[in-house]
Amino acid sequence: MSRGSFVFSSNALRSLQLDEDMLERHKNKQRLATQYLLSYALKKEGLDRTPLKSSFVPKPAVCRDVVIQNALYTGNLEATQRLFPRGSTASLIIEPQGGEMRWVARGEGLWSLTYEQELTTPLHITAGRGFAECLKLLLQRGATVDLAPGGITALHESCAHCEPECTRLLLVHGANANAVSEDGRMPLHLCSNPESLECAKYLLEYGAAINGRTVDEDDTPLHVAARNGLVDHVELYLRYGATVDKKNDEGLTPLNAACSQPQELQDVRRYFNLCKMLMKAGADIHTSDQDKHTPLHMACKNVNADLVELLLASGACVNDMDYGGEAPMHNILKVACYKLAHSPERVVRALLNYGSIRVWPGALPVVLRHCSQSPRTIEVLLNAYSHLKVTDTWVESVPPEVFEEHKEFYESVFSLARTPRSLQHLSRCKLRSFLEGRLNKVVPRLDLPTFIKNYLLLDYRGYVH
Repeated sequence: MSRGSFVFSSNALRSLQLDEDMLERHKNKQRLATQYLLSYALKKEGLDRTPLKSSFVPKPAVCRDVVIQNALYTGNLEATQRLFPRGSTASLIIEPQGGEMRWVARGEGLWSLTYEQELTTPLHITAGRGFAECLKLLLQRGATVDLAPGGITALHESCAHCEPECTRLLLVHGANANAVSEDGRMPLHLCSNPESLECAKYLLEYGAAINGRTVDEDDTPLHVAARNGLVDHVELYLRYGATVDKKNDEGLTPLNAACSQPQELQDVRRYFNLCKMLMKAGADIHTSDQDKHTPLHMACKNVNADLVELLLASGACVNDMDYGGEAPMHNILKVACYKLAHSPERVVRALLNYGSIRVWPGALPVVLRHCSQSPRTIEVLLNAYSHLKVTDTWVESVPPEVFEEHKEFYESVFSLARTPRSLQHLSRCKLRSFLEGRLNKVVPRLDLPTFIKNYLLLDYRGYVH
């Protein structure tokens, strides 16, 4: 009866696929075992007839045939079948023609400009380009699955280019899921794009080390996924038992790595969800890197307001200092003018409501000069003080074009040189001082109108009074 006659669930189809893979792998092992026994018998017969000599393993043949290369690079299955008939070997090393020019030393101080030749194999070419049928043929013709003349295996190639079917074929035919490349990375470390999720799943099913480290950076796959904002990868790795608090050579945990990664506006929510997942899995929000930057320092620097609020609500220390003596508040004020679309005022407001240190009043003109394009940030900062000494320096700190753009707001600021702060504002400052460190817990519970609660928590009005 045909397979289409039944209604298969996704789990049933997955089970059938795994059974098919297991059978294919078993057949491949039998073939390899037969080849090994035959090779052993031939070697033994040769040893019996000749004097003992040093063992010699023949190297794969080097192929410079342009016809073969064209067939492989274009994924021409018919030509590949013709060029690799039954009984032939597919264990070849390809020297591609062309490439980038570079200076090469020829000896005796002579240098010449020549094409850079990067050695590869038929498996690498087909696996990296997603030519699954050609790859399957080459594997059936006995291609050495873990050959790495250019420093990486074909499995590295398929994962780097997000080719899940080629990844599966290589693993079924015995590829080492934990092969280390010349630059010290395993295939799972190369799953750094959203499209590589299926490759990562296959690697883990075939025994990839979930906590394997890179040689140079000491990164785990979870570091790579967190740094690249791969939420689905992180969820997968955590299910497979990835350790959330391993540090790499820079002292970064996956949570630190995610928080420190520069984030465009469209990426902010994705990194927030990823960090929330890591924290739920037990990631330590107090861990700092070699420069004593905590996740809160990094989230402020990248102006991820949702993440800042989450870290603060989870107990992050608002006034931790890094080696440079800077608190999270310093980080947000230094980048506010470059990240206007990220709502830096929300970050400043959250920090102040959780008890952050304030800017020394004498330095406010400097802050005004750097953050003047974000009037809401200035408003939140100024409303954290009960008294301000506004001078001509303040006026000079705001560029004329910025003043014209936000004229009403800056006129209200500069008018403080002649007018004291309102009684309403002074009452707010007194209550905030009394509730310092408890504002976000106490204020929402007060039996007060919502607009007063928001006022106490430094909500924006577009002017100061």
